[in-house]
Amino acid sequence: MLESGEPLYIAVDLGAGSGRVFLAVIGPEEFLLKEVRRFHYPASHADGHLRWNFVQIFDEVKSGAREAGEQARALGRHIRSIGIDSWGVDYGLVDAEGKLIEHPICYRDDRTRGMMDEVFARVSREEIFERTGIQLLAFNTLFQLYSHKQAGIPDGAARLLLIPDLMNSFLTGTAVAEYTNATTTQMVNARFGTWDGEMLARLGLPSNLLPEIVPAGTDLGPLKPELADELQLDGVRVVAPATHDTASAIAGAPLEDGWAYISSGTWSLVGVQRDRPLINSDVARHNFTNEGGAFGTFRFLKNVMGLWILESCRREWKQSGLDVNYETLLVEVETLDGYAGLIFPDDDRFFNPPSMLEVIAEQLAENDQRINNEPSMVAKVILDSLAFRYASVLRTIESLTNQQIKGVHIVGGGSQNDYLNQATATAIGLTVLAGPTEATATGNVLVQAIAPGRFVSLAEVRGYVARHVQLKRFAPRPSPTSEESARRYSAIEARYVGDA
Repeated sequence: MLESGEPLYIAVDLGAGSGRVFLAVIGPEEFLLKEVRRFHYPASHADGHLRWNFVQIFDEVKSGAREAGEQARALGRHIRSIGIDSWGVDYGLVDAEGKLIEHPICYRDDRTRGMMDEVFARVSREEIFERTGIQLLAFNTLFQLYSHKQAGIPDGAARLLLIPDLMNSFLTGTAVAEYTNATTTQMVNARFGTWDGEMLARLGLPSNLLPEIVPAGTDLGPLKPELADELQLDGVRVVAPATHDTASAIAGAPLEDGWAYISSGTWSLVGVQRDRPLINSDVARHNFTNEGGAFGTFRFLKNVMGLWILESCRREWKQSGLDVNYETLLVEVETLDGYAGLIFPDDDRFFNPPSMLEVIAEQLAENDQRINNEPSMVAKVILDSLAFRYASVLRTIESLTNQQIKGVHIVGGGSQNDYLNQATATAIGLTVLAGPTEATATGNVLVQAIAPGRFVSLAEVRGYVARHVQLKRFAPRPSPTSEESARRYSAIEARYVGDA
C-alpha cells in the first residue's frame, strides 16, 4: 500500500473522545488511505469542569505523525503536508507566547446551564439566529464563552482557539481560525463570514481574543523547526483543511446534485449543501443551522443525537459485565421483526444522562410502550427511531428549501451500519448511498491538496472521490408495517417537538 510515486499527506481526525492519524496518497489511478494510529482521550473532571487533556491529545497526534513519517521514509516517499480536523465548538485559551493557559472544557460540561436565557436577555434569540444562521444549542461556543466570562477569563489570555486551530498553533506558531469550524461558534456573521463584533460587544464578550478567519485549504506554513526535528518531518507544511469534521466529511463525499447527506457517527448531521445561507423565521423555528463549508458552500443541516445513544447503552452493558460486540448486535437486530418500540432521539434527556437505558425506558413508558431489555431489542428501538427521525428532518428540509430531495448520501462510520442505512431508505422512501466510511479523512486530505494546486474546485474533488471509492446502495422496502410504524413515530415526535 502507498507505493505510488506521488507525495503523501497526513490527515488527523479528532473526534470527541478518540482520534486517528492517516497516511494518504492522491494518485491519478488510485486514492490510498491508511490508518497508522488510533487513540482515545475521554474527557475527565479537573478543576471543577469536564475537560479535555489537550497535552495528551497533542502528544498522541505527534506520535501518529512520527509513525506516518517512518512509514513514508520506508517507502522512500516525501510527506507534503499535515491537516487537522475535529469536532466543533470547544476551545482553548493561549497566552501571548502561544502557551495553553488551561485545559479546554468539554461541550458536555454543565457550565452552560442557564446561559442561553442570560444571553437572550441582552440579545434576542431571533436576532442571534438572524445574524449567525446557526441553530441555538446550549453548548455552542457563544454560550460557553459567555459562561467563561461570568466565571472570569484567566489573566494573560491572548487568543481563543478552537481545537484544530489550537493544534495548528502548537504545530506552527500561527494562530488563526479556519472558517468552517469558526462558523459553529455562533459568533460569525453568516452573510459576511467575519466575527460579529457588534453582537459580541453587546454581550460583553472579548472579541480581541478572536484570531483572523482563513478559508479551508490555507497553507499555515511549515512545522516549527524543533517539531520537525523531533518528528523527523523536515519540509512538511501544515494546511488547514475544512477543520470541522463534518465539513471535511461533506467535502469528501461524492455528493450528487439534489441529494441530501447524513454524516453518521456519534452525532448525525442531516442536511443539504447550498451556495448561500437560508435564514428566516421558519428555519429558526425548526432550529436548523447554516454552517460554513469548503469552497464557499454552506451546510444547511440539523443535528440529530445519532449513535451516541447506542454507544452509551453499550458502555452501560459493559459496566454491568455484558460486553456487547457491535457487529454481533447488528446481526441480532436483523433477525427481529416489526417495530416493537419507538423513541424520539432528540429528547434532551439523551444528551448526557447518568443512565441512557433508564431514560430510554422512561420515554417508552411515557408513550405506553414496553420492550424486553435484551440489547438487540434496545438497539432496534434506537436504530428504527433514528431512521424515522432522519426522514422527518429530510422532509422538513424539503419544506424549508422548497426543493425535492432526490436521494440520501450517508457518510462516516455510521455508513457501515447496513441495518440503519436500509431502515433510512425505507423511512424516507428514497435511495440511500453509503460511503465512504472515512469521508472525514478523505475530505481532509483532498482539501489539503488545494494548497499545492492538485485540485481547484469542489466538483473536481468530488469527481476524484467518485472514481476511486465504492459505495453501497439501499433501495426503499415499504410495507404496511413500516407505514403504520411511521405514523406511530410521527405521533411520538409531535409530543416532544410541538409546532417545530
